[in-house]
Amino acid sequence: MDTSYPREEYLPAPPRKREPSPTVLAVGVSPPPRDHLIWSIFNTIYMNFCCLGFVALAFSVKARDRKVAGDVEAARRFSSKARCYNALATAGSVVLPLLLAALLVTGVIHLSKLAQDSVGFFTYQFSGSDEEDK
Repeated sequence: MDTSYPREEYLPAPPRKREPSPTVLAVGVSPPPRDHLIWSIFNTIYMNFCCLGFVALAFSVKARDRKVAGDVEAARRFSSKARCYNALATAGSVVLPLLLAALLVTGVIHLSKLAQDSVGFFTYQFSGSDEEDK
């Protein structure tokens, strides 16, 4: 009696269908550039120093238009110019009044000291003896 088991032949498994694995590509997608529109409107209305706020507003609108159109590089350039003009307008509108106030205060202090020194020059001192009359 043959007690051996029938020999099974091992066939290679049929090739499995490979499903595409999800591939994540790390692409340097930067956020869209800011257009600084609110800052430009504020500078145009409230602190329009040498019309820099209006120029910043023009570049902000251009940056927003380019961003909506999909031209990110042009939007970034216009955004950078708008930020620069806004910074200049804000600095000029804040620093110039502070500088003028400081000059006014120092001028008043200087004039008050000058007035105190000149009071002695213009006062006539009356003395008890009139030797000049003799």
